[in-house]
Amino acid sequence: MTSMTVNGEAIHYRLDPETPLLFALRDASNLTGAKHGCYSGDCGSCTVIVDGRAALSCQLTIAAAEGADITTIEGLSADRAHPLQQAWAAEQVSQCGRCDPGFIMALAALMRATPNPTPEQLSSLPNICRCGATPRILKAIARAAQIAAPVNAADGVKPSAEPVDERLNSSRFSNGSST
Repeated sequence: MTSMTVNGEAIHYRLDPETPLLFALRDASNLTGAKHGCYSGDCGSCTVIVDGRAALSCQLTIAAAEGADITTIEGLSADRAHPLQQAWAAEQVSQCGRCDPGFIMALAALMRATPNPTPEQLSSLPNICRCGATPRILKAIARAAQIAAPVNAADGVKPSAEPVDERLNSSRFSNGSST
């Protein structure tokens, strides 16, 4: 039996220890936010947060996740109040929705460590949006940084978020077409 914490709840899986975490989450826990994609770690649609870091759940066995603290999109915020979820909706990022949970989870982990990620950090994410929603994704990142920015106690004003480089046009981030 493999044990871990998923979205704040102790979970004990009675599955083959080599079962990918993605299948345990989706099939045994009915947490279907992490999506089936490539099964090779190339698309990022299965991204979850494991011990504070983004991880591809299709590549991580439940044995390797033993004792870990796992957060899925369902556990990121019960009422979708996370700044990335708010920004995703405000910027109308979703097109097909396949990549949304993975992107949000990868970005949540990144932005916890780096509130205003650089274009290089963003292009190094393992996530792919095949629909070409890159411009909206970049706007959502900037908006999320603004929402999450601490208020300056001296003047009560939030600092403006650094604009994200709109020219970022990685094939990892889009369908590869020119903008």
